[in-house]
Amino acid sequence: MLLAIDIGNTQTVIGLFKKDNILSSWRMVTPKYETSDEIAASVFSFLKNSEFDPKDVSEIAVSCVVPRILDEIKKMSRKYFNCAPFIVNSNIKTSLKILYDYPKEIGADRIANSVAAKEIYKCPAVVVDFGTATTFDILSSKGEYIGGVIAPGIEISSEALFECAAKLSKVDLSWTPTVIGKNTYDCIRSGILHGFLGQVDYIIDKIIKEERKKDNNYKPKVIATGGLATLMVGKSKWIEIHDPDLTLKGLKILIDKNK
Repeated sequence: MLLAIDIGNTQTVIGLFKKDNILSSWRMVTPKYETSDEIAASVFSFLKNSEFDPKDVSEIAVSCVVPRILDEIKKMSRKYFNCAPFIVNSNIKTSLKILYDYPKEIGADRIANSVAAKEIYKCPAVVVDFGTATTFDILSSKGEYIGGVIAPGIEISSEALFECAAKLSKVDLSWTPTVIGKNTYDCIRSGILHGFLGQVDYIIDKIIKEERKKDNNYKPKVIATGGLATLMVGKSKWIEIHDPDLTLKGLKILIDKNK
């Protein structure tokens, strides 16, 4: 079986595949100072609590944007699973023609997302990943990776507001019944969520208008993923697909392509 691990700045998502089917997935806070042994303990706990045998894991695929943790994941893979992990980067086979000034700058998770979008949902496509940052990855009608957009994420922007405004307290991120708040708590929730919704739809509007100058028929599938995607699914006028396991599926596709 394949253990797919997507290590983000804030959260790490782990998925277990048997052939092409994802059996289960788990989400944890991204380790900051943990050793390979401590990370292995968490992974073993996830597997055993879901009644899977760690001994059945024969492959590990990793996308990572936190270099220090990647070193520990490599140690864990070799010590506890007796295999060298497959690491996603810009040098592997992707089936994507990457039209980006500096391909090495593209995050591994964004590569995995784009490959999964192309293989599963077809092109053209726009992937919006709601994580520490909100990222947009754009695929042309020809299946080319033509670029992206990176914006501050919902949670880190909210945290900055609470830290810098002394009289504003933290709120839970849930939708208000109306845009106009009648108290400070609702005003903050409305501003954060409607503000990000407006950002997402405006950026996708602009992406489509720009691409239609080159391709009159450009009508992308818009796919949302990431831990905070549920906040925008059903609210955005553009998001039509929600796939919380998109990155993990991309890792599975990529390891198969590179065998």
